[in-house]
Amino acid sequence: MQYETLHYAVRGAVAMITLNRPERLNTIVPPMPDEFESAMTAATRDTDVKVVVLRGAGRSFCAGYDFSGGFHHWDESLTTDGAWDPGKDFVKATAPTESPTQKFMSMWRCPKPVIAQIHGWCVGGGSEMALCADLVIASTDARIGTPYSRMWGCHLSGMWIYRLGLAKAKEYALTGKPVSGAEAAAIGLINMAVPFADLEREVAEQAQLLATIPASQLSAMKLVVNQAYENMGLASTQTLGPILDGLMRNTPEARRFIALAEERGVAEMIAARDQMFGDYRAAPKAEQPDPNNIVVL
Repeated sequence: MQYETLHYAVRGAVAMITLNRPERLNTIVPPMPDEFESAMTAATRDTDVKVVVLRGAGRSFCAGYDFSGGFHHWDESLTTDGAWDPGKDFVKATAPTESPTQKFMSMWRCPKPVIAQIHGWCVGGGSEMALCADLVIASTDARIGTPYSRMWGCHLSGMWIYRLGLAKAKEYALTGKPVSGAEAAAIGLINMAVPFADLEREVAEQAQLLATIPASQLSAMKLVVNQAYENMGLASTQTLGPILDGLMRNTPEARRFIALAEERGVAEMIAARDQMFGDYRAAPKAEQPDPNNIVVL
């Protein structure tokens, strides 16, 4: 299958899914969720594949949903006659065949372990995607966060909640502040952080190590852990979160926010949002990902 937004390749026992919109920091637009689910299905059905690696091309893993140009990429499924249609949004958010979150959750449902390789920006919907993986390994200078906590969104996959304890889950949900890869590993949000120069090698070594284990054994252990979190109400959280996300994208403040992005550009809108917090792109360069750290296909 030919993909528009990602690249799929198999190297021995490892399937590699690379988000491939580097000029837009791999932000999410149609048909990325559909293509991602298709690639995960291919990896699941390939009997030679035992492990899946997910990464992003260019200088970031994924900077979330692309809302440049007023977020019109999704108009067909979210609006009627040019106005937000809450009924359409509700269906888009919850129907398994339509929901982007559920399409990215195909890595959770895949019986094979998925390793997310994080570098650069991994924010918003990009972080919601990455944290659905089984293992998450990041470069120490990566930045992982939920800027939508401040405006225009809500938790989608809920993985920020389930990977952290109550104190930290509330802290990051309410402030939206980002963490570096090193900080994310220290608080237990991800599994490991290494210098970017070692990232690809570390992920490859972990993938090859997992590939030495029988596929049925990997599947059984993944299933029993996943089921424990399903029993904690994961599905309910993933129903409520995307519905709230739709509401938070259409408050009066959110409408002004997206109008500013459409009129003046995303960069100016982001600067206005984060100026008081002094983070994300408003942060000093030393507190941002190194733009020279680039993943090449």
